[in-house]
Amino acid sequence: MKNKFIQSTIILIIGGFISKILGMLIKIVLTRTITTKGIGIYSLILPTFNLFITLCSLGLPVAISKLISEKEKNHKKIVLSSVPFILIFNFLLMISLFFISPFLSKNLLHNQMTYYPLMAIGLTLPFICISSIIKGYFFGMEKMFPTTVSNIIEQVVRLILTLTVVKYLMKYSLESAIIGVVLINILSEGASILVLLGFIPHGKTIHLSDFKYDKIILKDLLDISLPTTGSRLIGSLSYFLEPIILTFALTKTGYTTDYITVEYGIINGYVYSLLLLPSFFTMAIANALLPVVSHSYSNRNFSYTKYKIKQAIGISLLVGIPCTILFMCFGEFFLKFIYNTSEGLSYIKVIAPIFLLHYIQGPLTASMQAMGKAKEAMMGTFYGSVIRLLLLLILSFLHIGMWGLLTATLVNITFITIHHFYYVFLKNDF
Repeated sequence: MKNKFIQSTIILIIGGFISKILGMLIKIVLTRTITTKGIGIYSLILPTFNLFITLCSLGLPVAISKLISEKEKNHKKIVLSSVPFILIFNFLLMISLFFISPFLSKNLLHNQMTYYPLMAIGLTLPFICISSIIKGYFFGMEKMFPTTVSNIIEQVVRLILTLTVVKYLMKYSLESAIIGVVLINILSEGASILVLLGFIPHGKTIHLSDFKYDKIILKDLLDISLPTTGSRLIGSLSYFLEPIILTFALTKTGYTTDYITVEYGIINGYVYSLLLLPSFFTMAIANALLPVVSHSYSNRNFSYTKYKIKQAIGISLLVGIPCTILFMCFGEFFLKFIYNTSEGLSYIKVIAPIFLLHYIQGPLTASMQAMGKAKEAMMGTFYGSVIRLLLLLILSFLHIGMWGLLTATLVNITFITIHHFYYVFLKNDF
C-alpha cells in the first residue's frame, strides 16, 4: 500500500504539473485574446459555473472512489447503476439554468453580456459529470495513470480550441468569444471521456442492462456523496453569491460597474490563478491519499492512517513554502511572464502568506471524507462561508475597494483549515 501511495502520488504530480503548464498556456492565450475586460466578464459567470459543476456530479466521484477502495461491492455495478439517476438530474439542472439566466445576468450580475454564456454552461454539465464519475472509478482502483492521461488530453484539446475557436469568435464579438470559452468544455471533456474508456480492461464488457437502477448501491453512494456535495455546494454557493454581494455593496458606495468588473477580473484571473498554481501538487496528494486513508481507517490501522496524513501535509508544505516565497519576492516577474501584466501585484504581496494554509486544505479535506467525516467537513465549510459573506458585505461598505473581498477570503481560508485540522488530529480515534 505504501508503494501504491507513492507511485500514485508521483503519477498525479507529474500529470498535474503537465496539466498545470498547459493550463497556464491556456490562461496566457485567453487573457491576451479576450483582454482584461473579457476576463472580468468571464470571472463574473465563473462562480455560477463552479456552482453547477458541483451540483452536476453530486459528489458521486468521491463516493465511488471510497466504495471501490473498500473493495466490498461489485465495481461495475457501483459506477453504472448511478449513471441513469445522475443524467436525469443533470437534465433538470440544464432546464433550471436556462430559466434563471436572464434574472442572474440582469438583476444580480448587472451585466447583460453574461446572459448567453450563463445559458451555455448548462450544455457542458453532462459531459463534466460523466468524466468525473469515470475518474472516481479509477481513483478508487488506485489507477492514476488513466486519469492523468485524460487530464492532459483534455487540456491539450482546450488549448487548441482556445487558440483557434475563441480567437476566431473574437472577430465577431467579445460575448461570442466568452460563449466559446464555456462551450469548448464539451469537446475537451468529451475527449477526456474517450481516453478514460480506452483504459477500461478489455475483459470487462458494458451492456445496456448494466445501467440498471440499484436502490441499495445508490443509497450507499448518496450517504457519502451528499455530505461531500454539501461541503462543496456551500463553498460554490458562497463563491456564487460573492460577485452579487460585492457588486451590490460597491455600487452603493460609489464604485462604478466598470471598476468592479476589471478589478474582480484581475483578482480572479491573475492573483488567485497565480497563487493557486501549486494547488495541482496538493490536489494530486489529496486524490492519492483518499483511497489509502479510506482503506487503512476502515481496517482500524490508525497509526498508519495518521502517518500518511502527516506525510501528505508535510509534502504539501514542502512545495507550498518555496512557492509562497517566490510569489512574494518575484510576483511581478510571474505576472509579466504568464499574463503579460503587472496588475494585482500589490494584492499578491499581502495575501500570499495566508495561501500557505490553503495548500494543506486538500489533504485535510480528503482525509475527513475518507474517515467518514464528510458532514463535519461540510459544517466547517458552512461556518467559514457564512463568516466570509458577512465580512464581505460589511467590509465592502467601508470604501476600501477590493480589500474587503481579499480580507474575507483570507479569514475564510484560515478558519476552514484550522477547523479541518482539529477534526483530523485532535477529535479523532487516533
